[in-house]
Amino acid sequence: MQNEAYVVETVSVDSAMLYFKEIICEEVLDQVQHAYLALKTLEYIIDLTPSYNSILIQYDINYYNHLSIKEAVLKQVSEYREITAEKSHKLIEIPVDYSKGIDLERVAETNNISTEEVIDTHTQTTYRVYAIGFMVGFAYLAKVDDTIATPRLSTPRDKIPKGSVAIADTQTAIYPQDSAGGWNILGHTDFDDFSSFEIGDRVRFERI
Repeated sequence: MQNEAYVVETVSVDSAMLYFKEIICEEVLDQVQHAYLALKTLEYIIDLTPSYNSILIQYDINYYNHLSIKEAVLKQVSEYREITAEKSHKLIEIPVDYSKGIDLERVAETNNISTEEVIDTHTQTTYRVYAIGFMVGFAYLAKVDDTIATPRLSTPRDKIPKGSVAIADTQTAIYPQDSAGGWNILGHTDFDDFSSFEIGDRVRFERI
C-alpha cells in the first residue's frame, strides 16, 4: 500500500505507520502536515503522533484491520483537499529575554561570533515545528542557521527552567516545564501556550 510519496506499514495490532521520504526538509514536512490534518478527520482514529517524516496512527480495531486501515489512510490522504492557508501558515511569535541566556556566550564563542550576532540570527529565522516530544508541548523547531548551530552540552543539567529557549545542533525549542536537559540556553520566555504547537506551524522569536 503506497504511492511515490509515502507508504503505510503495520506496526502492531492497533497501529500503523505512515512513512514519507527519509529526509528532513520542508517539502516532506509539508506532506506530513497535510496528511496529519487529513487523518484528523478520519473516523475511528484513536491517536496520531506525527514526526519529521512519519505519522504513527493508532486506530480502533473494532472498525479497522491491518488491510482496511492502510486503504483508509491512503484514500483519506490522497483525497484531502481542505487544508487552508491560515492553517498551513499559522505563525506563532515568541517574546524572549535573551539577557537570561546562560549559554549565550558559549554559543557565540563556539561559532566565533558575538552574542549580538547570535541573537540577531536566532530572531531573524522563521522556524517550522517538525516534531513534538520528548515531553508534552516540547516542539522541535528547525532549522537553526549554521552560523549559530551548537552541539548539546557534554554533561546535561539536572534542571532547566520552564520557558528556557534553547538550541542543540540545528534545532531550537522551548522547555514547557522544568526538566533535565543538555540544550544550550539562549534566553527565557513567559510564553505558556504550548498546546498550540502543531506540526508544520511557523515560529519566530522576538527579542524583548
